[in-house]
Order: sequence, then C-alpha cells, then structure tokens
Amino acid sequence: MAQGYLKEVNIKSDLPTAAEAVRRITYNIRNGKSWGCAAIKIIHGYGSSGKGGAIRREARRYLAEQKRKGLIRDFLPGEEFSIFSPATLAAFALCPELRKDPDLERSNNGVTIVLL
Repeated sequence: MAQGYLKEVNIKSDLPTAAEAVRRITYNIRNGKSWGCAAIKIIHGYGSSGKGGAIRREARRYLAEQKRKGLIRDFLPGEEFSIFSPATLAAFALCPELRKDPDLERSNNGVTIVLL
C-alpha cells in the first residue's frame, strides 16, 4: 500500500462556530483520500476559556462518530500524540511523516490527528 502524506488544516483561524468547524473537518475527511492523504492534522485550538472550547469538543465528538461508522481509521488527540502511545506508533506505519511533526511529544490539546 502506498503511503500518503500528512495534510495540516487550521479550522479555527477565522473563529468559526463549532458547526462550521465540523463542516470543515467533514470536507477534509471526504476529500483527503483522493488528495493522497494518509492523515490530517486538525488545528482546532484549546479554547479561550482554558477548559477546552466548543470547537475542540465538537470536533472530537464528531471524529469519534466517524470512527464508529468506519469512515476514518482512528484519531489521536494531541495530548496523546507520543512515541509511548501504541496508537501513535500504528499511525507512524500509515503516515511516516508524522514522526517529524512538531507537535509530537508536546501534549498539545489544540490539535487532533485524523487517520484516513
């Protein structure tokens, strides 16, 4: 199987609603495979409240639903994106480019990696 590349998508740059952010994630998941992506790094931010914002919560809820439906392989919350995580090691096999990602080992709550 040919390995795809990592696409980075900032869904929070213009402060969308949570619903609009989910639409952006949907667009990227639906088109990612045809673009040759193996993984998409979603930058959703953590939220200005310091407790995790609506975009982050909705994005992860939506991704869990997509995984359950079999539309994505998996997703890795940024805070779990570590070489000590079996899910991260499995993601490296699918998308070796993830090994070079600057958020690896940073426990970044503001990103999520989606595996297509």
